[in-house]
Amino acid sequence: MYQRTVLVVDDEPLIRMALADCLADEGYAVLEASNVLEAVAVLGRHRIDALITDVDMPGALNGFDLVRLVASYGARVAMIVTSGGHSAAEIEGERACFLAKPYRMEAILMELGNRMPSVDDPAAALTG
Repeated sequence: MYQRTVLVVDDEPLIRMALADCLADEGYAVLEASNVLEAVAVLGRHRIDALITDVDMPGALNGFDLVRLVASYGARVAMIVTSGGHSAAEIEGERACFLAKPYRMEAILMELGNRMPSVDDPAAALTG
């Protein structure tokens, strides 16, 4: 059976680890990155079905840049953007949903369930 893979990108280690643990407990394979450049390196090596990213991280690129990059590949990857300092209006037109921090883990799981493409869809995941 295919195990769906979620890439979690957040520069706050405690938030990233808590989310990764929750997702792993739900049966997802989880990859982690602490900034956009690390995330791009992961994307080059792994197939992902979903992306959960914070907006503000160290470096010149942010979570919005990462969402645009993933969307440009054309794969139907479920994307969730989180932030304590930005709003949903900032991702209008993007193929992602927004959850304000602090979010509930149940909200993340619900959005993944609603947004993740079918396992049988060959064009769904972003392949490294």
